[in-house]
Amino acid sequence: MTVLREKPVLTAAPAEVGVRKNRINPLPQVAMLCWAVVTALPLLWAVVSSVKSDDEILNSPWSLPASPHFDNWARAWTSANIGRYFLNSLIVVGGALLLTMFLGALVAYALARYDFRGNRLIYYTFVAAMFFPVFLALVPLFFVVQRLGLLGTYPGLILVYAAYAVPFTVFFLHAFFRTLPSEIAEAAFLDGCSHGAVFFRVMLPLARPGLTAVGIFNFLGLWNQYLLPLVLNPDPDRYVLAQGLAALSVSQGYRSDWGGLFAGLTIAMLPVLVAYVAFQRHIRAGMTAGAVK
Repeated sequence: MTVLREKPVLTAAPAEVGVRKNRINPLPQVAMLCWAVVTALPLLWAVVSSVKSDDEILNSPWSLPASPHFDNWARAWTSANIGRYFLNSLIVVGGALLLTMFLGALVAYALARYDFRGNRLIYYTFVAAMFFPVFLALVPLFFVVQRLGLLGTYPGLILVYAAYAVPFTVFFLHAFFRTLPSEIAEAAFLDGCSHGAVFFRVMLPLARPGLTAVGIFNFLGLWNQYLLPLVLNPDPDRYVLAQGLAALSVSQGYRSDWGGLFAGLTIAMLPVLVAYVAFQRHIRAGMTAGAVK
């Protein structure tokens, strides 16, 4: 008579299960570390080269300077007109950022909180504008700005920059405004607030994390903008920083003033790095707050 026996089931010990669960795959961390090195190394090299002499840059590019040459920074700021280009960029980017945030917040709030005919059409028009290549609009944009008498002026660049950044602002803030509770706005209406008062006094402060995040993204994009000012800003006295750096790379290259060139590059990078380091927590908070309801 054959006796049928059940196969013994092999079960892992609780300690082994815990070890398997706690085992971490190192590949993502290694990939992120490699990406951080590839990204940070050119920045650090440019900063170190900005305080080196020309001989040290050419003969020992990877070594530290024997003594820092901070006169490179002073020469780039004054002789190479980086200070004037820096001020021009602050005026243009600051004005465009204020206009972009105001118009983008208004449009995004109206599209997110009010139902009216053509709502979806307007929204998807802004979304489609994000994917439109800018270089295709350069020629008609040049003639429009020229006929308005704004070619080579601060208002012309501010208006074009704002038009360039508004679609992304509307897209980002639209999702954020939809997550805000409607009960707060309804309570404000019951207290006698108008639609404008509800927007400026109630909903806009609630959307501060999203406004901060999209404002930083817009600042980074507009500060590094080169194609639009290259076409619409031919006046050398009103060059923004990207145009000034391009002119500096040519002039300092002919003079073999590599220290001044790297100093100008470092000065141009500083506002971007400071803005990101100072507000990186706000960027994460704004993006996560607008992602879930």
